[in-house]
Amino acid sequence: MTDARPPGALPHADLPRIEWPTLGILAATYGLWALGTTLAYGVAPILGIVLTGIAIAQFSSCQHEVLHGHPFRTRWLNEALVWPALTLTVPFGRFRDTHLAHHHDPALTDPYDDPESNYLDPAAWARLPGWARAVFRVNNTLLGRMVIGAVLGNALWLASEWRLARAGDRAVLRDWGLQLVGLVPVVAWLWWAAMPWWGYLLAAWVGHGLLRIRTFLEHRAHEAARARTVIIEDRGPLSVLFLNNNFHAVHHMHPAVPWYRLPAVYRANRAHYLRRNDGYLFASYTEVFRSFLLRAKDPVAHPLWPWPGSSGDRMGRKGGGDRAA
Repeated sequence: MTDARPPGALPHADLPRIEWPTLGILAATYGLWALGTTLAYGVAPILGIVLTGIAIAQFSSCQHEVLHGHPFRTRWLNEALVWPALTLTVPFGRFRDTHLAHHHDPALTDPYDDPESNYLDPAAWARLPGWARAVFRVNNTLLGRMVIGAVLGNALWLASEWRLARAGDRAVLRDWGLQLVGLVPVVAWLWWAAMPWWGYLLAAWVGHGLLRIRTFLEHRAHEAARARTVIIEDRGPLSVLFLNNNFHAVHHMHPAVPWYRLPAVYRANRAHYLRRNDGYLFASYTEVFRSFLLRAKDPVAHPLWPWPGSSGDRMGRKGGGDRAA
């Protein structure tokens, strides 16, 4: 049974038919992407790559808004706005379906049932060779997540998608087909623009690495599902880049509320949200970097799951887990 809606949490029906702030940020994102791949790259390649990477991360945040029903009331129109495959490796349809599955809060952090979990089943962890454990341990620091997390996470994601495609999953095949179509305007633009293909791959790495800052500690292992989701009271550049998803517990409680209203919803009943998430709070991303740049927040193996051979062992419940981004 969920809590009553707190003050400031607006249902989808209370939203305007056109959410202009979301349209504005999406237009600015496309503009930055175009600038980074052309003029900025011509002035200084590193500048172009960084700006394009920022645009790719911002584009993913815009896609997140779209999959939650913004900025229009019409789904096909929303999805048409984010059709081009700027992120390269994540079809929008797969992002939509896996993220909405992630919003089943009772399964949050489950290595199998939560598509966005960063934990492994202890049984799967125990089977990994030493070098793989070392990679995952580095990946569990914030710096590691930013630098190698984009590569590791995408490798695991693509391997999982390949298995589903080989098994004949029609939804996966459909969404990857649409992704290939969405790559056409990106490739056509890069054919004309100043940025070469290898520069764009570097920009995509930057973009995916920036997104790992947001996902690094969004969720924690906790017995209570309501206490698994973080709030970071940041209103700086990263909050804009992530479209206020740092108020993540608020978003999970009210996923229909658009990004530009999340801070006000939080301020209207701050004590309520902090009580709900059992004080899982950071003051800013500066605090997050200071605390976890070179230190892991969590173990790789889910700390609340039993180890092989222990009482309540879940080994073999659904097979081996190999997802950690």
